[in-house]
Amino acid sequence: MATAESQPEIPGQGLTVACVILALSFVVGAPGNLFVIWTILRHVKKRSHTVVLILHLAVADLLVLITLPLWVYSFVRSWIFGLATCKAVVYTVNACMYSSVFLITIMSVERFVAVRYPFASAGWRRKQALHKLLLAVWVAAFLFSIPVLPTQELGDYEGLQLCTFKQYTSDAEEITLVLLETIVGFFAPLTILVVCYGCLYSRIAQMNFKSKRKSTGLIATVVIAFVICWTPHHIGNILSLVYIGIKTSHPEVAEHVEEVRETMTFIAGAMAFVSSTVNPVLYAFAARSFRTSLGDTGIQKLFRHISSMATGEGNKDLHFTSKKQISHTQSSQCCTESKSHINILDICERASSC
Repeated sequence: MATAESQPEIPGQGLTVACVILALSFVVGAPGNLFVIWTILRHVKKRSHTVVLILHLAVADLLVLITLPLWVYSFVRSWIFGLATCKAVVYTVNACMYSSVFLITIMSVERFVAVRYPFASAGWRRKQALHKLLLAVWVAAFLFSIPVLPTQELGDYEGLQLCTFKQYTSDAEEITLVLLETIVGFFAPLTILVVCYGCLYSRIAQMNFKSKRKSTGLIATVVIAFVICWTPHHIGNILSLVYIGIKTSHPEVAEHVEEVRETMTFIAGAMAFVSSTVNPVLYAFAARSFRTSLGDTGIQKLFRHISSMATGEGNKDLHFTSKKQISHTQSSQCCTESKSHINILDICERASSC
């Protein structure tokens, strides 16, 4: 998840573009994620699992974005904050970016289970396992970021000292750490995301309930934004591996590969920071369909809506099961589900009258 790699030269033009992207990301993303956190904590009292995951995602994104002024200043002037601060900042950024990836993956799996296996999803909610899962996510994110501490170094470029260099003791160490980052932080989550939404594609089109379709679509847009923003960075990682593999046998080709990677390094790293900025914008677009009143915003209503419909999600998906299953289970299952849902109450009344 590192946002910068070890390189002999840094293209000045790419550095300038990266500064612009990072500055805009801070201006848009920091207030946006802060507003999301405040809205959920202040205005959403009964929070569904999806909303809690969105809250943690906003916290992780905000922690990443508040480091951006340090990066922009160092790119314009120099890194004056010392090696210890450099390691601490990069470690925090890596951990938060890992946690963001894990949280987005969990959100997608939760959507998949809610749509395909509604009763299992309801059982998972009743077990209150989310807090333990979130603790595991944050612990795993900080553990996977530990390799940053010994490898992150300061480096000089045209009189500037930058916190953008890595020092590996061997090619084997670099290959191991780059593969760990790329597999755990991108390809493994991406595989899970593709499987989940591939299986849900036909179901989403069949959904009769706009509420579920809307929440599933919102999470899908967050996933798409994640893929778009992180793909360039991990392409750079793959190019690093290619360079190590061919630098002895094909030195000229390897040099060209390294030049391409160096050219895209800072812009790709800046795009990774953009991934922490876009989510509040996506929430704002999703909230446009909710009418706002005085003292009540569309995003407040969006999060309340997602939370309020969560308890009835398993029941709303009964139309995906066969009629025989409904008739067989309505007397035993419906009365154990949430009594606040009108459809379930109607089924229970009809069952008791029979």
